Amino acid sequence: MSDSPIVIVGTLADPHARAIYEGVRARGCEPVVLDAQRFPEDLPIALGEAPDAVVIEGRRVGRPASVYVRSLYQSPAAYGVDADEAMKEDWRRTTLAFRERSTLLSAILLRWEALGSATYNPSSLSHNITKPFQLTLLQAAGLPVPATLWSNDPAAVRAFCSEHEAVYKPVAGGAATRKVEAKDLTDERLDKLRAAPVCFQELLPGDDVRVYVIDGRVVCALRIVTDAIDFRQHEQRIEAIALDDQVGRECVRAAEVIGLRYTGMDIKADRHGRYKILELNPSAMFLGFEQRAGVDIRGPLCDALVAHRSA
Repeated sequence: MSDSPIVIVGTLADPHARAIYEGVRARGCEPVVLDAQRFPEDLPIALGEAPDAVVIEGRRVGRPASVYVRSLYQSPAAYGVDADEAMKEDWRRTTLAFRERSTLLSAILLRWEALGSATYNPSSLSHNITKPFQLTLLQAAGLPVPATLWSNDPAAVRAFCSEHEAVYKPVAGGAATRKVEAKDLTDERLDKLRAAPVCFQELLPGDDVRVYVIDGRVVCALRIVTDAIDFRQHEQRIEAIALDDQVGRECVRAAEVIGLRYTGMDIKADRHGRYKILELNPSAMFLGFEQRAGVDIRGPLCDALVAHRSA
């Protein structure tokens, strides 16, 4: 196993991927970088029919000991992807090219997972990350989640909001969470649901907490102090806290249910102080949290990746 490489999937232009790359190197390992942003224009890859026939820039990678997946940049609309001009020039061709690119890169990760490489996190779990499915997996496992409705049905939305003080946000994320107000329940406003469904969720007025779990262990928990409903870009301060034992067990269990070796999950307290799980991120950012709270997240993650070389 000592000859099996550690692979970082992403691009070193991303500071989180670079931090893991440098952390692994500092531990005496030279990782292989599968720079998804360079493929296919500037990164030669060759796959054969054998599961371990994976060659990247002339190096046969075979079966890695471990894999850290930052991003495959699978869509022209993905964060960090600059495809605006190509989409304007020929959106259909660009979309098809992304599909071909994504299919091959996903196949590499699936091969490595099938070969037993420890992957943080496997692409086979992509459906578990889909938020309307993720939350129901947690609920079915008996874990605390907020009352939630995903819908384009105005009648269903009005019924939900009559029972709950609620917030709304995109189904897949990417925009701020807002409180539902009376003006949001007018016919004119709800008619916009014809364009896309929306996620409605019970308002949780308590503390926002980010919990990092690596290989079944809570690495740290961080309270995000804010006056905003959505803490992103509105953090007043971030401080490390100790989780109640039961909450810690629930966080570890949530990662197990979704199948994530590494996650940064968001939990939030209801008006009674009971934490409920909002979502688990399969490629959680950590640098800003480390800097502001004085905690170490990349260290334990790098340790986990390197540990598989001697397993």
